[in-house]
Amino acid sequence: MSHPELSAEEYYDEGLPARRRRVAVGGVWLALIVCILDTSIASVALPTIALDLGAKPADAIGIVSAFQLGVVISLLPLAALGDIITYRRIFLIGLTLFTIASIGCVVSHTLGALVLSRALQGIGAAGVMSVNGALARYIYPRHQLGAALGANALIIAAFGALGPTIATAILAGGPWQYLFAINLPIGATALALAFRALPESPKAHHKLDATSAMLNVIAFAALLMGADLLGQEPAVNRGYVLLTIGLMAGFALIRRCTGQAQPLVPIDLLRSKVTRLSALTSMLTFVAQTLTQIALPFYAQSVLHLSLVQTGLLMTAWPVGVAVAAPIAGRLADRVPDEVLVCAGLTVMTLGLASFLWVTPGHDSLWIALRMAICGVGFGCFQSPNNRTLLSSAPMHRSGAAAGLVAIARTTGQIIGAVLVAVSFRIYGEVGTAAISISATLTAIAAASSFIRHRHRHR
Repeated sequence: MSHPELSAEEYYDEGLPARRRRVAVGGVWLALIVCILDTSIASVALPTIALDLGAKPADAIGIVSAFQLGVVISLLPLAALGDIITYRRIFLIGLTLFTIASIGCVVSHTLGALVLSRALQGIGAAGVMSVNGALARYIYPRHQLGAALGANALIIAAFGALGPTIATAILAGGPWQYLFAINLPIGATALALAFRALPESPKAHHKLDATSAMLNVIAFAALLMGADLLGQEPAVNRGYVLLTIGLMAGFALIRRCTGQAQPLVPIDLLRSKVTRLSALTSMLTFVAQTLTQIALPFYAQSVLHLSLVQTGLLMTAWPVGVAVAAPIAGRLADRVPDEVLVCAGLTVMTLGLASFLWVTPGHDSLWIALRMAICGVGFGCFQSPNNRTLLSSAPMHRSGAAAGLVAIARTTGQIIGAVLVAVSFRIYGEVGTAAISISATLTAIAAASSFIRHRHRHR
């Protein structure tokens, strides 16, 4: 079905017609749902998969790691390609690859084949995630962008939290292959809707810098694998080596991108002080989130003496808080200055994190969960408005780069958070109080960064 295409400026002001917008949003949401589910859904089935494929449980972790690696190394190159060949095409190619790779997962009879299919799934998912924010600028009118990002954050939080529950329900009714087979009808439906309704965007006239793309792959692959190895006693030295390689490749990548008109790493966008502070706020907050999400289960079980079930319910309170706050914050972001919402949200998150330092064994589990929900509400108030600033501050023709900046701030923060967890283990022998203190401090710094951004914008 053909549609008359608008100019970039007309899209920014008007978005798609209402009926076509609903179809496009349906395709985007379904694609996000399967990609988010596959981030965590396989973890529940690792023991079953390992037994069925005759693999060692430790080796089966590669089923999860391969997906994460595929996503991380692909986000920036695919965001840059979106600028060049249009965001619509990258989205459709990524979703197609994800769906085909899901077939590969279903028919895999060896661990190696399954790991390879999962890596391809991750690359396909990166195609969806890398241009999702850029597409939002063309799908929705400018005055609804915050609400759109809030709705996306709600989907990500809700299905991220529901992943283990959905996986358990699927496994109760059939073999582990069903976990990946469910992607096929959903992926096909999302493809049909997206193909019919997603808008085109103008094509950039430059080419993808292959050297920058390769340095990106080396940097993020080495950093991710190095952070993972720091937590494994026999492989700590290899972890440090990989982290060093990753940092060197990252430095070379940034140096190469400096001075380029439209670089892979969007340094050109970071010339704006508002964008720099927004990216810093995002990175620090995701460091704190990752630290908290990894540390609190250890803290809850070893210090607070909660059961595994109680700990699971405790952790669920965070995404529930995000799911409640994100759509509200998204709508408010279209009326209230973004930095005010971000600063308020991060202040709430800081107070929620700090309150854990006063929790003692025997504390009522409900009050502990309430603290976690408060953290989630604060995080939900930060995410949509901050992403709105990062996306809307870029020119329309650099929307892909802005979406890449959102992704890179998140990914870098998550990797740093994982490294800090490993360091806390090695220095303190535990990750409870120390990690929570660091998380609260970093969140407070992120709130201050947003406050500075507000003062800078209103001078």
